[in-house]
Amino acid sequence: MSRTKRFSALKLTQLAMLTALVIALQFIGTFIKIGPLPLSLVLVPIVIGACLLGAGSGLFLGFVFGAVTMIMGVAGIDAFSNMLFVANPAIFIILCFLKAMMAGWVAGLIYKALGKAFGGKYKALQTCLASISAPIVNTGIFVVGMILFFTKTANELSSVFPEYVNAVQIIVLGLAGFNFIGEFIVNLVLSPVIVRVIEVVNKKIKF
Repeated sequence: MSRTKRFSALKLTQLAMLTALVIALQFIGTFIKIGPLPLSLVLVPIVIGACLLGAGSGLFLGFVFGAVTMIMGVAGIDAFSNMLFVANPAIFIILCFLKAMMAGWVAGLIYKALGKAFGGKYKALQTCLASISAPIVNTGIFVVGMILFFTKTANELSSVFPEYVNAVQIIVLGLAGFNFIGEFIVNLVLSPVIVRVIEVVNKKIKF
């Protein structure tokens, strides 16, 4: 087998493993919640794929994330996602895919752009900035989508967040606030470490 084919096979294997991890973590994350929203541990393998395999792979892994989120919402496995689906099915589906795919794609683009800008130096900073971009994009699109299309649904959660007086506060502070902080910390801490380990392993493989 040629060097190019062996490298492609390795990339496909890595992408398949990351895809399986995305699916598993999304289901597991449903039971790890901060407020009514699950903590998206799934962003970690998406960032890893985006950094190691490129923005296209990050986009694909985000698509898988979005698909699993949509299925869980439609099936009623995740109660909050099901609320959004019932309220506006079309927008819910679009939001599922858009926020997840953009999170992976942007992380990959930032990683590549910073690699060129830094000339291969400051790898830790490069990876950290790419890693934290994923929860920022994921949460940012979620918040905008909620404010534009799901304020009525957010108001229905006023009993869960009695300290907030309107839908925007419920969305930004109640639904997204603590969840975003958790995702931000998880990605900042774990993604750079794991990416570095895989890069070291890849360098030792002789094609």
